[in-house]
Amino acid sequence: MDPATLIKKLIVAIVHSDDAPGLIDALNRRGYSATAISTTGGFLREGNSTVLVGTTDANLSDVLRIVKANAHARTQYVNPLPPVVEPGELYMPQPIEIEVGGAVVFVLNVERFERY
Repeated sequence: MDPATLIKKLIVAIVHSDDAPGLIDALNRRGYSATAISTTGGFLREGNSTVLVGTTDANLSDVLRIVKANAHARTQYVNPLPPVVEPGELYMPQPIEIEVGGAVVFVLNVERFERY
């Protein structure tokens, strides 16, 4: 059977740029092809990677498990943006703890897939 007829899902996973190489490697070891695109976004405007994986309905849960196992959330401290203060006032920012990383995953139905 033609592989192009089996691809039914497109997984779009947005992960921290530090996690992307390990995720791609884990997917490749399991026989899945993936494409990573460098992206920027989120609260801190830090580097992310958008990983694209085409898969079958039968392999969807396996691919999602691999993404979950390789996209790690972590804690980071950042200084908040200073508020507008009057001249002569002193603002001492206190670092705040936020969680970064993990994955945001979209699963899209594929209407048509062709390989040339």
